[in-house]
Amino acid sequence: MPKYRILLLGGYGQFGARIAAALAGDSDLALLIAGRHAAPARQLCTRLGETARAEISHCVLDLESDAFEQRIAEHAPHLVIHCAGPFQGRDYRVARAALAAGAHYVDLADARDFVSAIGTLDEEARRAGRWAIAGASSVPGLSGAVITALQERFACLRSIQSAISPGNRSERGLATTRAILGYVGRPYLQLHNGRWRNVHGWQSLRRVYTPAIGARWLARCEVPDLSVLPARWPQLATCDFRAGLELRRMHFGLWLASWAVRCGLLRNLPRRASALLALSNRWLGAGSDVGLMQIDMRGRGLDDKPLHLRWRLLAANGDGPQVPATAAVVLARKLARGELPGSGARACLDLFTLDEFLAALDGFAVTTTLETLA
Repeated sequence: MPKYRILLLGGYGQFGARIAAALAGDSDLALLIAGRHAAPARQLCTRLGETARAEISHCVLDLESDAFEQRIAEHAPHLVIHCAGPFQGRDYRVARAALAAGAHYVDLADARDFVSAIGTLDEEARRAGRWAIAGASSVPGLSGAVITALQERFACLRSIQSAISPGNRSERGLATTRAILGYVGRPYLQLHNGRWRNVHGWQSLRRVYTPAIGARWLARCEVPDLSVLPARWPQLATCDFRAGLELRRMHFGLWLASWAVRCGLLRNLPRRASALLALSNRWLGAGSDVGLMQIDMRGRGLDDKPLHLRWRLLAANGDGPQVPATAAVVLARKLARGELPGSGARACLDLFTLDEFLAALDGFAVTTTLETLA
């Protein structure tokens, strides 16, 4: 029986390699590790091939090439997973190339505008009879699954406040660093108490404490959730997202940089991404290997009384980066098995359950808790 062919663009990067490793155990799949450079793709294929049940191969594929669409069509994938960020300022060339080749499309985009506007491809995707799914990552992929799982406890859901703080010893990539620096100190719209207002990236500091990892500091970040969650749950009056770096020297250093950007003293912070990533890597031995994701939901319960739920995920042993890679793994398996009927272009919401997501993390040091707070 022919295997289901998945092309992983950026497949040897921080998240692409984790997706490839997770899917390598599926005997009904054929994985094509694609990217600009042959050597790392070949090395990953060799490493995974030692124990893989899936067929694994590699190719050189540059999405900036004039022949990109032709090369996608030549490989005839059933699914293209786009891991080659950052997605800020990008167009939908990869998605359109996948649809034109008769393939489904899934990406790990964390860019707010990119994810929230994926619906512009809906007619194109429906004509092709395929899915084009953006934001198959922690946000809005996992965050949306959590909210969907818990919304039945609310008669009216009014507030969603989310946060992510990776452990300092967890690996980080250049694309993610550039994405973060792109909104540091920059204004963006956020829904607060029923009104849209301007806030600034990596400002409005907040401290969060958990018994397992102690205190972490958070700051505001622009992510797809700020647009797609109010659209999905229009009764929301507040939707906020924050992130934090475990080491205070890094977190507060970036906070100071946000003021320099806001005041016009720093014009292009993303240009310094390589240097800042190299600096942060000098401190990889400090801190912990435990990452945190937390979602607070507030509103009125079924008894019409105020209700506050706090869902929390802890990822130890450096397994935090597996979390943003898992939504794409779940979607790939569902598509390969014919368990995701329909077609269209949309943000990664209502396409899998929280239980399906957590089942795909079996074997990793990931635990979740749910509290009801006063």
